[in-house]
Parts: sequence; structure tokens; C-alpha cells
Amino acid sequence: MSTRTLEWIVERMLFLCALLSVLTTAGIIGVLALETFEFLREVPVWDFLTGTEWTPLFSNRQFGVLPLIVGTVLVSSIAMVVALPMGLLAAVYLSEYAPDGVRRVVKPVLEILAGVPTVVYGYFALTFVTPLLQQVLPTLSGFNALSPGLVMGLMIMPLVSSLSEDAMQAVPRGLREGSYALGATRMQTALKVVVPAAFSGITAAFILAVSRAIGETMIVAIAAGQQPRLTGNPFVPIETMTAYIVQVSLGDTPQGTIEYRTIFAVGMLLFLMTFGLNLISTWLRERFREEYV
Repeated sequence: MSTRTLEWIVERMLFLCALLSVLTTAGIIGVLALETFEFLREVPVWDFLTGTEWTPLFSNRQFGVLPLIVGTVLVSSIAMVVALPMGLLAAVYLSEYAPDGVRRVVKPVLEILAGVPTVVYGYFALTFVTPLLQQVLPTLSGFNALSPGLVMGLMIMPLVSSLSEDAMQAVPRGLREGSYALGATRMQTALKVVVPAAFSGITAAFILAVSRAIGETMIVAIAAGQQPRLTGNPFVPIETMTAYIVQVSLGDTPQGTIEYRTIFAVGMLLFLMTFGLNLISTWLRERFREEYV
């Protein structure tokens, strides 16, 4: 077999791999769109997006998805309060302060957290973090938004720190040396030169972490409860969009019913939210990369 023929085969195989991923994505979007359309034929889209009661599995069915959205945003916000500052500080240390030997050890150890199954994090939040918090907050319910939010923040912190550290490492060494030549300290250089220069990558890491938190399933399904309520109180049980999808996907709901189609409507809304965040991440990365080039 000639080299030209081998290259032609490899090119076609790579093209098929890329095509497979595109077709898979298109198939997922197609199924979500079809089932969501059937759902919206029975439930007005305005009632679905603005309704404050979500009881599609009860006799008195209500299809207001707002409680699920608020629950998702609440848990994700708690996770971001934990993950973003801790991840950024860890990235600054690894990029600007840690010796090479320490960086080679600490960074893989941090990334191990991302490899732990999320179901383990869920039971960790339920059986360890929640009882621990209840000793400080006696009014905290056994299922709540605070505990899974904190644990989720720890889970996605390596994502923030790893991507942010990579962005800081890509900053040209000349910017650091110029800052030192002007008399800046290491901290001033890190916070006023390196971080702004790596802002595009750091912002992208933050938004990807938000997308990861919004799409997290097992932690909230185990530790947050399954009570869709429109509340900003993190001490009470709530239900997120992903937890509801898990609840209906257990097999008790007949296929083809409006109750079954709710998981596709919620899934489409979740897809649009994460897709929008990814678009914002790409836009910010490209815009600020051009500024600092």
C-alpha cells in the first residue's frame, strides 16, 4: 500500500469520526426538538416558562418550569461561589508561585477530583456534609440546596484551576519580566499583569464551569431532594432540572404521555442554557484574545 493511499484512508476515517460526532449531536437535538414540539402543542410556551408551579406527575397537573430553573440556578450559584475564587487562587499559585516540582505533583492531584464519580460526591454531600452543616445550622433540612452546592463547587474547582492555569502559562514571559523590571512585586505581576492578560482563558474557564454545574445530575438528585419549589432559600429541599429528568426517567411514566414529554422539554431548555453559555464563552475568549495580542 502506497503512502498516498494510506493518507487517503486516514483522511476518510478522520472525516467519518468527525461526521459521527456531528450526526450524533444533530440526532440528539432532533429528538429533543420533536418531543418538545409535541409537548408545547398541549402546553403554551408562556405558561411553561413563567408558571410558578411544577406538578406534572400529580392529578392537578401544572407545567410551570420556573421552580426547576430557580433550583438549578440556586445550586449552581452556590457552586460558583466555591469553585471560582478557589480555582482562580489555585491557578495563580500553580502558575506564578509553585516550583516546577510542586506544580507537577499538585496539578494532577487536583485533577483527580474531576475523575471521582459524581454519585460518590452525591452520597458524600448527603451523608457527611449535610450532617456536618446541621451541627452549625440546626434548621438545615436533610435535603437542601446548600450541601450539594458546596460539594459541586469542590468537584468543578479542578476544571477552573486547570484551564485558568493553562491560560496563565500561555502569557508571554516578556510581560512578567517587563513588570519585574518596573519594580513590581510577584503578587502585583500576577494580579495586574498575568491575570488580565489571561482574562479570555480565565473567563472561558468560568463559563464552562457554570455550564458544568448547570448540567450536573447525580449530586443534586441524591442530596438536594425532589421538591420543586420557587424559593431562594438554600436550607430547604429543592429540585433541579436534571434531577427531575432522572426522576421521570426511572421508568414509571408511560411513554408518549405529556408527563413523559416533559423531560424532553426540560432537556431542551437545559440544552439551550448550556449552549448559550458556551457561545458566550467562545465570544469572550475571541474578543479579549484579540485585545491582548
